[in-house]
Amino acid sequence: MAAAKRYATYPSLEDRVVLISGGASGIGAALVEAFYKQGSTVVFIDIDDGAANKLIDILTTASSSHTDEKERLVYRHCDLTDLPALEKTAKDILAKFPTISVLINNAAFDKRTATKDVTPEFFDSQIAVNLRHFFFLTQHIAPSMIAAKSGSIINFGSINWVVKSVGMPLYTTCKAAVVGLTRTHAHEYGEHGIRVNSIMPGGIATERQERDNWGPDAKPWMLTQQALKYTMMPDHVARLALFLAADDSDGISNQSYRVDGGWT
Repeated sequence: MAAAKRYATYPSLEDRVVLISGGASGIGAALVEAFYKQGSTVVFIDIDDGAANKLIDILTTASSSHTDEKERLVYRHCDLTDLPALEKTAKDILAKFPTISVLINNAAFDKRTATKDVTPEFFDSQIAVNLRHFFFLTQHIAPSMIAAKSGSIINFGSINWVVKSVGMPLYTTCKAAVVGLTRTHAHEYGEHGIRVNSIMPGGIATERQERDNWGPDAKPWMLTQQALKYTMMPDHVARLALFLAADDSDGISNQSYRVDGGWT
């Protein structure tokens, strides 16, 4: 029998406040769980109240029934494409947690539409859901990091702009733009001790991808593209995010890391 894998614990993450967008499901839920288990206070934003409450129930039941444990997990409903609502949510969070140590811009939605079918309205909606809120949530939260003279911002991109992705040109455009935004903010905020990096997942087996986007041949095909011949899971991504958020990576900024099994 193979030995059980053991993963790192980061003392610097204990008691820090981590803000995650799109944390109710998929990679976002894995991020919420990973940081919660490190002892962080995790605030996550989403629009799926059912999934968010289910996640909270699972994590708090598994860890402890004590009130102080449950208070480390905070959900806020917010449509991230609604900029006034986003600003209000950010202000409410900062009123309760004046110092945000880690911001993870994760929320996105890869609606697959060919270029010929894109309307101006669809174009604007995809930019809003996949890119715009990264910028404005960072704008709202960065002052608390500047005041603390430290912080880690992690932006979620994708390898799909690197590989031959078709059928989702706006999503690909947004994910390429995340790299540029990351590099600019790394230099803009670096003088304040704030690190800014991005993570570019490959084919990650989330529930939605397997249900909505992957046919029966998707996983076998992806394994032919990867150097590692096993399926990439949300936990693979979350463990990198822990490292980039922790003090262990305090010399790292302006970088984009791929979690794709060696695909690219």
